[in-house]
Amino acid sequence: MPKPRLKVLTIFGTRPEAVKMAPVILELKKRSEEFDTLVAVTAQHRTMLDQILKGFAIVPDYDLNIMQPGQTLTDITHRVLDGLSPILEETSPDVILVQGDTTTVFAASLAAFYGYGAGREIAVGHVEAGLRTENKYNPYPEEMNRRLTTCLADIHFAPTPLAKSNLLRYGVREESIYITGNTVIDALLCAANNKPLNHKPRDYRTILITAHRRENWGNPMRDICRAVGEIVDRFDDVNVVFSMHKNPVVREVVMGELAGKNRVDLIEPPDYFDFVRLMRDAYLVLTDSGGVQEEAPSLGKPVLVMRRTTERPEGVDAGTARLVGTNHSDIVAAASALLESRAAYDQMAHAVNPYGDGGASARIAQSLLHFFGRSFHCPQDFVPSKGTP
Repeated sequence: MPKPRLKVLTIFGTRPEAVKMAPVILELKKRSEEFDTLVAVTAQHRTMLDQILKGFAIVPDYDLNIMQPGQTLTDITHRVLDGLSPILEETSPDVILVQGDTTTVFAASLAAFYGYGAGREIAVGHVEAGLRTENKYNPYPEEMNRRLTTCLADIHFAPTPLAKSNLLRYGVREESIYITGNTVIDALLCAANNKPLNHKPRDYRTILITAHRRENWGNPMRDICRAVGEIVDRFDDVNVVFSMHKNPVVREVVMGELAGKNRVDLIEPPDYFDFVRLMRDAYLVLTDSGGVQEEAPSLGKPVLVMRRTTERPEGVDAGTARLVGTNHSDIVAAASALLESRAAYDQMAHAVNPYGDGGASARIAQSLLHFFGRSFHCPQDFVPSKGTP
């Protein structure tokens, strides 16, 4: 007698979550004899989320559409909890899958836990588990979202051996941890295959910039923008493409500092596939994004991380990413060193892939079957290796 399919409800709400969850959803749906796969989105970020859903042809079964102007973290948490409760009651999944460190991740995990009081025991699977800075307030609120989700999760999909060691330090049972690699590399390979390189000759070396994190709002963002302006003034063969986050707090500063600046293009956030093309065509990447820290090194692009801390030290240890903070002069100095010295640039640009090999989604699917006793086969752990994927 065949066992019933494992019912999996994936829950996410922002663009980065969607990018990293999309290949997992596609893998589970491909294995429809083993998994009954449902998708719920909170739409913590509406427009940017929809771009990813469209790009990967994913249609949610449930859409909470919680985004409101000026929403606070309390607003998001409340609306996710309130909106997911009837969905969990209706669907009764065996497991929910959440990804990363957003408020949606923590609130969805808490909603599944609260279901126990109503007679529903729903397991929580945490994709990209085990990232840590050990600074409660940096990044804020992501660091605590990660830690709290670890407490609520039953299955931990650690992207790297370091992430697993972090989980073990926090008292997580080893048998509940699977080292899968990061699903962002699965998504990256899919997107790269659909967006060929732009081989047209370019007159400028392009610096691609993303900046949006909450801890960088205000003066740090102004410092970042002023550094951008000085870099362009200093190097006449450089142009900047600045992908502006939709948040008005970010856009007000960026527009105020850089609008109309020669050789600085302020663009709306492109869809994921176009963003991958921008990364592949860029000479250098400056970012405060977690996902971009993982993606750009896999494309052989040096990354300057404009943050005081990072929960993704593997790229820094491999030498393809450098933590430079948000101080104006530090950013200018770090970028100038790479723009002035080909040797320094080449030292960072060697293609190293510490984050994944394109097989994370398949490992997650097989790990679910193994954890729930549907299969005796436990997938081999991902082992970081050098080389462009």
